[in-house]
Amino acid sequence: MTEKNRTYITHLKVADVPWHRLTTAYGRGTDFPAHLTVLEQMGDLASVKKSLYELTTNMEHQSTLWHATPFGMVFLCRILEKALAESVQNPAAHFLAGELLDFFACILQCFHDGDEMEHAEALPLFSDLLKEEYLWSEEYDEEEDEMRYEEDEVFPDDLFYSFYYYSWQAVKAYQDVLEQVPAEFAKPAAEVLELL
Repeated sequence: MTEKNRTYITHLKVADVPWHRLTTAYGRGTDFPAHLTVLEQMGDLASVKKSLYELTTNMEHQSTLWHATPFGMVFLCRILEKALAESVQNPAAHFLAGELLDFFACILQCFHDGDEMEHAEALPLFSDLLKEEYLWSEEYDEEEDEMRYEEDEVFPDDLFYSFYYYSWQAVKAYQDVLEQVPAEFAKPAAEVLELL
């Protein structure tokens, strides 16, 4: 973890990310900010469950991670910190903390599985993921996106590996949060820490 990447991860704002130009399992990350807001507010359980489902199914599908995934992980780490702090008095926060820990373990397992295979080097900086050359079109066109997926190198190797590497780095930056969880979350947190 370089200091530059750590600073980027801890200072990144939702508005800094061009979500509408990042790929997910089912399209683009256009709705990510709205779902992240719902999770951060931890209002009612039904809306939290719905937004969590939308985010997690778009960030990981059959062990594949996407361009929006590492950015989603940055904000889910912060949301986890808040959920853990509020878990005693807020049922939605309590539910969310447990679900996020399970999801983090899943994401980190994807990273480790990918890491064991032959792969390119990750891009040097987390922020490199937002270079213009890697972003998809400003306007969403489903047909155009599908055509792009037909290309041989839809994601350059170093970019694709970075989806995994920087998802892991995002969690790594918040390791201290995982080391100080309330006792009832100790077991799932320990499983996540083991994968770090």
